[in-house]
Amino acid sequence: MSYCSAIEGMQPESRKELHKKYHDHHYGFPIHDDNELFGRLIMEINQAGLSWETILKKEESFRTAYDNFDIQKVAAYTEQDRERLLSDPGIIRNKLKVNAAIENAKTIIALQKEFGSFEKWLEHHHPKTLEEWMKIFKKTFKFTGGEIVNEFLMSIGFLKGCHEESCPVYQDVLKHNPMWNKI
Repeated sequence: MSYCSAIEGMQPESRKELHKKYHDHHYGFPIHDDNELFGRLIMEINQAGLSWETILKKEESFRTAYDNFDIQKVAAYTEQDRERLLSDPGIIRNKLKVNAAIENAKTIIALQKEFGSFEKWLEHHHPKTLEEWMKIFKKTFKFTGGEIVNEFLMSIGFLKGCHEESCPVYQDVLKHNPMWNKI
């Protein structure tokens, strides 16, 4: 069952609305802001081993804890910041995931210097198969397994598969020129 179909049967209504908001307005739509791309990567990394619903419920806490996903600020985090994150009940307190966020912010800064932006780095490598993307991400970033890479790239419009073609949101995504449609 696809995410598009699954949402319709979700109960209670508050759960359905949480997923519907993400599905209808974010999932699969291209992101052109590097900080937001970084934020989505943090969210996908933190979802590993957990439900997406858990992450959606904690999104605002993640934003607050990680300085609104400001790459420059996160890259400059100190050991005190790591400890602060590891004691923050509003986010996922996993040392590997926290360290990955900080190290990946540093990596993105290097990519920005070389390519102009994180988005341009992604575009530089497009199009790739999922397997090719997985190799690139594994070589470049921390804590980026296959499912994380797949969901990250689908969620930002680089890989097809977020929405069924019969889903009304599918047409909205197409209007925003996702990268998967530029092959």
